[in-house]
Parts: sequence; C-alpha cells; structure tokens
Amino acid sequence: MIYLKNLEDEVYFNEYAQSLKNRKGDVAMLEEIKSLLQTRKKMIAEAEGKKAQQNKLANIIGALKILEKNGGALTAEDKTKLDISTTEAMLNSQAVKGLEKAVKEMEETLHGKLATLPNKCHSTVPVGTSEKDNVEIKKVGEPRKFSFTAKTHDELGQKLGILDFDRGGKVAGARFTFLLGLGARLERSLINFMMDLHAKEHGYTETIPPYIVNSQALFGTGNFPKFRDDVFHLEGTDYHLIPTAEVPVTNFYAQEILKEEQLPTRFAAFSACFRSEAGSYGQDTKGLIRQHQFDKVELMCFVHPDKSYEEHERLTSNAEEVLKRLELPFRRLALCTGDIGFGAAKCFDLEVWLPGQNAYREISSCSIFEDFQARRADIRFRPADGGKPRFVHTLNGSGLAVGRTLVAILENYQQEDGSVLIPKALQPYMGTDVIKAQV
Repeated sequence: MIYLKNLEDEVYFNEYAQSLKNRKGDVAMLEEIKSLLQTRKKMIAEAEGKKAQQNKLANIIGALKILEKNGGALTAEDKTKLDISTTEAMLNSQAVKGLEKAVKEMEETLHGKLATLPNKCHSTVPVGTSEKDNVEIKKVGEPRKFSFTAKTHDELGQKLGILDFDRGGKVAGARFTFLLGLGARLERSLINFMMDLHAKEHGYTETIPPYIVNSQALFGTGNFPKFRDDVFHLEGTDYHLIPTAEVPVTNFYAQEILKEEQLPTRFAAFSACFRSEAGSYGQDTKGLIRQHQFDKVELMCFVHPDKSYEEHERLTSNAEEVLKRLELPFRRLALCTGDIGFGAAKCFDLEVWLPGQNAYREISSCSIFEDFQARRADIRFRPADGGKPRFVHTLNGSGLAVGRTLVAILENYQQEDGSVLIPKALQPYMGTDVIKAQV
C-alpha cells in the first residue's frame, strides 16, 4: 500500500482531503480509508504485542522443559506454570494467526480502495469544476484569416483522396481510417520529424515500445483499475493494447532501483495507441480527432524529485517546439482541479488552432506525476550519498499526437482550390511542398 504518502499523518491527510474535494472526489471514502488504516495499525500493534508475549511464554516453557529433561524435578507450582504457559501460548498463537488473517483481509480491502484514489494536486493547480475553469497561460501565433470558408480536415482529406473513412469502417468499424498516398506519407513524415527533433536536439533516447502490456503495467501508470473500460483487452489473456506509450515506457524501470547519476532519463517513444473511447459516443464521430487507433510520439522522463517541476517546464517547451516549427497557432492551458487527469499532480494542455472547427483543440497533455506512478510501479533511485532509496518522479507528454497534428496541418495550410501546402519544416521529409487532388 505505497500508492500514496502517509495518510495517517494528520497534516498530509488534511491536504489530501482538500485536494480530493477540489477534484470532486469521494471524501467520504477517504474517511473510511483513514478509519481502516487506524484499525489496521491497532491490529498490527496487538499482534506484535501478542508475539512479544509469545516469546516470553516460549522462554518460560523452554526453561521448564530443559529443567525437566535434565532430570530436575518440577515442583507442583512449576507444573502448573508450565500448563498455564502452554495453554496461553496456544491461545496466543491462535490469536496472532487470527489477527494476521484479519490484517491481510483488511489490506486487500484497502488495496482496492487506495488504488482508486487520484494523485494529490500541486498547490499551484487552479481550483475549478470543469474545463471552463482551466487557465490560459499563453498563446503563440495568430490564427490565419481566410478569404474563403475554411473546410474541415475530413472534407479536405476525402476530396484530396488521402483519407478514406468509409473503407476504414468497412474493415474495422467506426473510428478507423485508411490514410492513402500523400496522407500516409504526411503521417510518416510527422513521426520522423518529431522523433528527430526530440532525439537529436532535445536529448531524448528514441524507443519503440511493446504495443501490448500486462495488467501490472497498466496499474503502475494509474490506468487500472479505474480506467479498465477504456482499454482494449485480448480475450483469455492478461494482455491489453496500450492506450499510450506512457504505459510501457513508464514501466521500463518498474521494480528497479536506479543510481542517482542515471537521473534524469528521458525517452521519446513512437507507438500506435488504442482506446475504446468508452463513454465518448457522440463526441467527434467524424474525422481523425477521436479514433480507436492513432499514432503518437510520447515524451517520458524519470527525474530527481528536487528537479521535477523544472523538468515539467522543459518537457512542455519541447512539445511546444514541434508546433512552433510547423508554424501552427496554439495556446497553453493550466488544467484546473476539476479537469486534471487521475494521476497528474499538475498538467499543462497544449491546444492547436483548427480553422475548420473555429476552435482550439487539445494536441498534447504534459503532466507531472511526482511519485504517484513510481510508488505504484516501485521505481526508486539510490542517492549518491548512499542514503535510503527514494521514489523517482515521473513526467510525460505528447510530443505530439500525430493524427491531430495532421488534422491541424490540413486545416491551417489549406488553399482555396482544396490543395494543402506543406510546412517548410516538413518539406524535406515529404519531398513535396503541396498536396493536390489526384486527377
């Protein structure tokens, strides 16, 4: 039960309770957990007391039996003492077993309840009830003014012959798409551009992780048990398709103790992502915004606790750099307590401007988890001074969601004739400066 810090500490408990209330969480369950923790503590203390008494009785019984074995005559008082001690020892042993069983059962109950509690929000997270209370930190770039009515990416993609939603639906179902021709090349170009930028200039280690993970990995990142319905499961196995590369990459160091000099360790991971989108029916049913399968470049960092908020700014800036080089207008938001993710202590969302929707839409979430994930996955480091191992802090963010970046390029770089210009930064990867309809 290491998923949160010490809830039995009154100061921490009160801070956490306020954070949970700000998150619109179940404070009543927190009080129940506190009561269970206190009962557990008393039961453990009682069991330890009985074990100590057991040792005393064992010494008494042992001394009397040695005396008897060596030919010494036991007095009537000694025999009575031996009988009483033996009976007490047997009763004590039964009581200890009963207490240990009760503690184990209580810990299983606590495990289930604690695993559903979200992270404690950082003190700088804005308090709010919904996305309407998120705070805009900055805007970068001016939305383009069109001399014509801007089309949506799905209109553009179908007319250009680079997106086929109907055939994607035919072979798989709703929210699957074929990318064709220069559409497929644009996707590949974005992946290579992002990975090159993060690996060569930002210093991340490239990785392509497994696309299938087990339940423990999903528990480690906070996806299980709360968000089990959002994940695709492979029937008859403990295998699950990843909702994001965050899951396998976070667990890269699960159950390991790193050396302090290994921190920070940074990964840039490319993967396909798979989400059931449970509960999202009716939302973004058209186009590429909310697909069951999509590509993403994920940034993942393992850092020293003293430097994690500095790293959060660095990671967010690295994600922003992709948008800057593609010359796409965007804004940064600080998510409020009512909108922040389950495991995050603090989160910045990057939203890109989409002319076809006349709105900013999320393209990256950059989160710091402090030690929330490290506790669940048991990822620690040994301080250079040889002190006791400590939990690392983890961070991640999209750098970026590839499909949504493709959407942003189609809509922001569209021309009146239906063609789409290619951003200068992508032209060396694309081998062309424009996508036109095939005659």
